[in-house]
Formats: sequence, structure tokens, C-alpha cells
Amino acid sequence: MVVQVALLVLLALCNAIKVNGEGNYLQCDHNPTSQPRPHSVSILEFGAVGDGKTLNTMAFQNAIFYLKSFADKGGAQLYVPPGRWLTGSFNLTSHLTLFLEKGAVILGSQDPSHWDIVEPLPSYGRGIELPGRRYRSLVNGYMLRDVVITGDNGTIDGQGSVWWEWFTSHSLNYTRPHLVEFVSSKDVHISNITFLNAPAYNIHPVYCSNVHIHNVSVYAPPGSPYTVGIVPDSSDNVCIEDCNISTGHDAIALKSGWDEYGIAYGRPTTNVHIRSVHLQSSTGSSLAFGSEMSGGISNVQVEHVHLYNSFTGIQFRTTKGRGGYLREIIISDANMLNINTAFSAIGDYGSHPDDKFNPDAFPSLEKITLHDIIGKNIIMAGNFSGIQQAPFTSMCLFNISLSMSSAFSSCWSCSNVSGYSELVFPQPCADLKNSNASSCFSILMRPNGRGGTGAIL
Repeated sequence: MVVQVALLVLLALCNAIKVNGEGNYLQCDHNPTSQPRPHSVSILEFGAVGDGKTLNTMAFQNAIFYLKSFADKGGAQLYVPPGRWLTGSFNLTSHLTLFLEKGAVILGSQDPSHWDIVEPLPSYGRGIELPGRRYRSLVNGYMLRDVVITGDNGTIDGQGSVWWEWFTSHSLNYTRPHLVEFVSSKDVHISNITFLNAPAYNIHPVYCSNVHIHNVSVYAPPGSPYTVGIVPDSSDNVCIEDCNISTGHDAIALKSGWDEYGIAYGRPTTNVHIRSVHLQSSTGSSLAFGSEMSGGISNVQVEHVHLYNSFTGIQFRTTKGRGGYLREIIISDANMLNINTAFSAIGDYGSHPDDKFNPDAFPSLEKITLHDIIGKNIIMAGNFSGIQQAPFTSMCLFNISLSMSSAFSSCWSCSNVSGYSELVFPQPCADLKNSNASSCFSILMRPNGRGGTGAIL
């Protein structure tokens, strides 16, 4: 009888997710097709020199200023031919394609004076690493529409080793820059590019809508401090697919603002679809939610993912004073290999920007479903440590099989958490054996194509 009930639960869950795909709810099912731009120029036409030594910031700025005049004429393309194009930070414009040919490498300058200084993001109130302002990212977009970064597997290399040294030695005056950042922009497409050695984040869409990241490779060495792959931040309608990411910290991290600043800004990260990605994280998590999540994170579907050689496979992070929520998240069809802790949900993770946060702003973590997951060489199955005043609820696990690395491996540690589990090995803690499976959910269709939640039974 127990097996019959479990099979019915799994069947209902799978059917619900199948409906999603057929109803085109999932963001990656809306794959944008980039139309050729009617106008194109080469960076060479603006005096750029691809010798890896000549600074080309002015050439990029002048080229993009020129191409801005074609915004109402179908847009334009900036072509970067093979070569090593050293530059400081520069801004893109709307209706632009930045195309990197095979063998083209945009190099971030290792001179900090070539990187602009800008104000902190309003949902953070200060730089992430230091109070005050921050370095502008290498490639930037602010309040843009219809922007494409693509190529024939060209490369953007941040040459981040100097930034890592300054960070480790506490020599920075401002928070480190990222490689690519879009702020308050819409219809952003990034594809067929390799990102190397970011000073901090590689791709950071913040306050954005309709972001599609496809077929990118991201790499930073294991010792690079807090380097992160892709960070959707207070953004909606995001697709990340067919990517290979290996970083010093998190591979993919979803965020939405920091404490009282994120609560006041009030923009969640929602409607996110991640599929067919290979993720590796040396000291962080292959897939992370938070810990800066004060604007909320919801309606996230992750499927067909390979997580390997990481400290944590899937981690949900928050702490007292964050406010916000993590909810309505489904992760399925995951394969894990050589992971220290497969699943983690932590209620005391991360710091605060200042002493102005409300200690009674308790975050909510609920309606999380993990199913159809296989793990090999796992040291700890799961660590779920909620908040006493705001326990984590509706954590649901189905059809999960983890092969532990040795007989001395830890299995589960749970506190201030409740949920449901079925067909899970090794057996989870009693907190996850609630007999009421109706608390579990899937993201169901609404007539307008936006997701809602519902019980899976």
C-alpha cells in the first residue's frame, strides 16, 4: 500500500511538470531568435589594436557611441576579430550585438584606474565586499533593450588574478567588479561565449527581464576567492541552458537584495528556468539560492543538471534579518558526483550590510521539491537547519538515491524543518517523514502562462 501511494505521488508530480512544458510556461521553451543586424562595423575601424598590450577602452566606447545612432534603424553589430583586445570598463547600448569571432579575446585591464567607480546597487545599499561604492563591471548595460553578446566561441577574460590577490590581502578600496552586468534591462541574450577569470561574478543580470543565457562556458580556478558563474539578481523570466560552469565559489547563484535594502526595493527573482547545465563549485555550491534574497525568490524550475566535484550540490541560504522568501522551487533529474553535502538549507548563513537591519525580519522557506536525483560518492546526504522562529516547511523529497562515499559518511541532519519524503535513500530524518504529502507542490499553469502553485495530489 505504501509503495502504491508513493508511485501515485510521483506520477502526479511528473504529470504536473509535463503540463508545464506543453503549456510553454518554462522560460527556456521561449528561445529567442536573434535577427541579423542591418549594420555592422569592426572594432578595427575605431583604431583598436589586438596585441594584448594596447588599451582599447576608447575604441570600444567610440564604436558603441557611433552604433547608437542605428538603434531606430534595426540596430547594429560590433564585430571583434581574432586578437587580444585589452580594455577597461565600457557600456553597451540598446539594439546592439557584440560579436566575438573565434580567437577574439576581450581582456580586462589589470590596472584598477581603467575600471570606473559607481554607486552601489539600491537593493544592496553598499558594495557586497566593502562599504560604499564599487568598481563598474567590464562590459555593462544600463536601462537597455534588445542586447546580444554572442560569437563563435570568443572569450572574455577578466584577468582576475590581481583582483583575487587584492581581495585576499584586504588591499581593495572598493568592491570588486564583474565581467558582464546588465542593470534594469530587458531582452538580453548571451550565447556562444567563454568567460574566464572574472574578478568576482561572471554574468550578473540585476533588475532585468527576459534574459536568455545559452551555451556559455565559465571558468575560474579553484583558489579564486568568491568567484561566481551566473547570478540572476532581482530579475524575472530568466533562462539558463546548455552551459558549463566551474568556479571558485558558486556556479549559479540566485539572489534578490540584502536585508533592509532588498526588502525596501522589493523586486523578486522569479520565473527562472535552468536546464542541461554542468556545474562545479570548489568552495561553495553548484546551485545556490541566497543568501541575499530579501526581495524573494520563487517559481524556479531546474532540470537535467549535472553537479560534480563541489562542496555542496544544492543549497538554500538565509538568516534572521533577511526577510523575503524562498518558495515554489522544483529541482529534478539531477546527477551528482563527488559532492561533500548533497542538499543543504541553512538559516544562519551570511552577514549583514550594516546594523540597520530588522532582526525580526524572518525569512520564509517553503514549498521546495527535489525529485529524481542520483548521487555517487556523497559524504553527507543533507543538512537542513531552519530558524526556530520561522521553521522551513514543505521540503519534499521524492525518488532520490545517494551512494555514500564510505560507511563513516553522515546521512542527514535536521532541525526546525518539516516536509515529506518517499523513495529516498539513505533514509532521511524524521522531520522529513510527514504523512501529509498534500503539502508538496508543483508549478502549475495559469491561463496567462504565469506559474502558480498547487498540491501534487
